[in-house]
Amino acid sequence: MQLGVVGLGRMGQIVVDRVLAAGHDVVAFDLDREAVATAADAGATPAEGLDDLADRLGDDKRVWLMVPAGEAVDATVEELEPRLSAEDVVVDGGNSHFEDSVRRAASTDAAYLDCGTSGGPAGAELGFSLMVGGPEWAYDAMTPVFDAVATGPAGHDRMGESGSGHYVKMVHNGVEYALMQAYGEGFELLADGRYDLDLEAVARTWNNGAVIRSWLLELCEEAFREEGSDLGDVADHVAGGSTGTWTVQEALEQGVPVPLIYQALAERFGSRATGDGTGRFARRLANRLRYGFGRHEVARR
Repeated sequence: MQLGVVGLGRMGQIVVDRVLAAGHDVVAFDLDREAVATAADAGATPAEGLDDLADRLGDDKRVWLMVPAGEAVDATVEELEPRLSAEDVVVDGGNSHFEDSVRRAASTDAAYLDCGTSGGPAGAELGFSLMVGGPEWAYDAMTPVFDAVATGPAGHDRMGESGSGHYVKMVHNGVEYALMQAYGEGFELLADGRYDLDLEAVARTWNNGAVIRSWLLELCEEAFREEGSDLGDVADHVAGGSTGTWTVQEALEQGVPVPLIYQALAERFGSRATGDGTGRFARRLANRLRYGFGRHEVARR
């Protein structure tokens, strides 16, 4: 199978590498020529631009977009649109708002698949979890690529009609916020509580058979191992928040109470109004966890 990949940042390069490793062909493009060169070194065919990419794909084009959500997606789709037909498939693997995905699916001649992607840079080795919305025939056509990019056949599924993939990913991120907040508060109590504890040992013990074991808890263990039980100079500043905000907004529209997700989101925003002091341990751990799963820059004091 031949796949065009547009957007060769951390996640896009992982898509290229995993698709190539599965024996498929890749045509790659990015505005950053060094990123294109990196993809070419891995075995992809470099494209000079979107027109060149479309030409190299030939008939039945399959294009995976891994560009920032918002205007960048619209601009890319608009430029590709004259070269696409109803037999072609476009996958948006970024964190687009689900309503934008519904709009794009309705206005694009090609089949448009909104693909929520979870797993972060760790997906380079393990594969991603893919939540896909859009036409069933297009999902079936892309299954060989989804098998390659995901952890395997069990790592992806079609959630439903257009928008459903990014909708499920939006809620996934809201749950992620709440889980990070819960771990942060628990470890804050342990750090400030009655005993002088090795928090790496606590996390390691919990991860071996405890009810609350998880990958996020493994990343807590990693954080304490690398930063120390006091988290060193990790700052009380948690970046991000768009998908969590969308989750809370959608919950308000649907009349569904999400107090834990809302509070976790409020903690993120509150972290940006603190002074230069030590700050809340829970927020500092959330800051470090974002590096663990997404390689986001760690704000430090």
